[in-house]
Amino acid sequence: MKPSILQLNPILVPAINQKLDTLYTMHRLYEQEDKDAYIREHGASIRGVITGGHTGISNDMIGRLPALQVIAVNGVGTDAVDLAFARSRGLPVTGTFGALTEDVADLAIGLILTTLREICPGNAFVKTGKWIDNPSPSAIPLSRRFSGKRVGIVGLGKVGRAIAQRAAAFGCPIAYTDVREMSDIDYRFVPDLLSLARESDILILAAAADKAQGIVDAAVLDALGKDGYLINIARGKLVVERDLVEALLRGVIAGAGLDVFVDEPNVPVELFGMDRVVLQAHRASATVESRTAMGEMVLASIAQALAGQRPEGSLTT
Repeated sequence: MKPSILQLNPILVPAINQKLDTLYTMHRLYEQEDKDAYIREHGASIRGVITGGHTGISNDMIGRLPALQVIAVNGVGTDAVDLAFARSRGLPVTGTFGALTEDVADLAIGLILTTLREICPGNAFVKTGKWIDNPSPSAIPLSRRFSGKRVGIVGLGKVGRAIAQRAAAFGCPIAYTDVREMSDIDYRFVPDLLSLARESDILILAAAADKAQGIVDAAVLDALGKDGYLINIARGKLVVERDLVEALLRGVIAGAGLDVFVDEPNVPVELFGMDRVVLQAHRASATVESRTAMGEMVLASIAQALAGQRPEGSLTT
């Protein structure tokens, strides 16, 4: 009899779903109308849980799964799982760390280029036929160069370092802030966020930020200044969104490229009409390559735990 696995979020890669169905009896809770009744019926047999970074799993649900051996998060955010509670029960909690680094860093650079060079307004200018009606070069305002801009990175983990490597290729001086100075890199360390913002043309949020929130507020945006840009591919909660909207409306900063928001999928509507603001629907890791690698890591975590091994990358055991 195949082990029973409870899946709380869909996985969008067919090959991963096929492997799951081959190896396990899959219980896809997100497809059920009465989820509580479904857990009552199947909870006692569940040996593994697959969830997403935003969904996580509640302590109450963990308590209703007496045979549970592993919680596999298909993502890098674990703030929606009570790690201390899982640790107290000897439950390994894993994430797909490292699988999405390259794609998240790529999107950060993409947001920078798209925002500074105003690629979206330029695209609309051509596609809506305005270029034919307005062929003068002055019909579109001048945009800004990326190359050589001072880049400040908040959080120099795997993603932050990958962004720094890419930005350095554009001739950008790199500075960063983190909980401590890194001894294995040559980028300039700035101990506080306010100073980093003041010394940056582009401030990039790349921190894991499971516990931090609201660190980019009006004071930080004032320090970034009227020629500065904010890029966020980390967590929406790192930014005080009302302060950001006000800063953009009043020209306190020049623009922003945002992949994440405080209350997704709800985005402040004031941002929609701003040419120097580029918005994405939390898609930094949304490539076939990243999602396949993430799915393979989920499969490995479950297999290792059910075999009585400590899953690679467990945060709690």
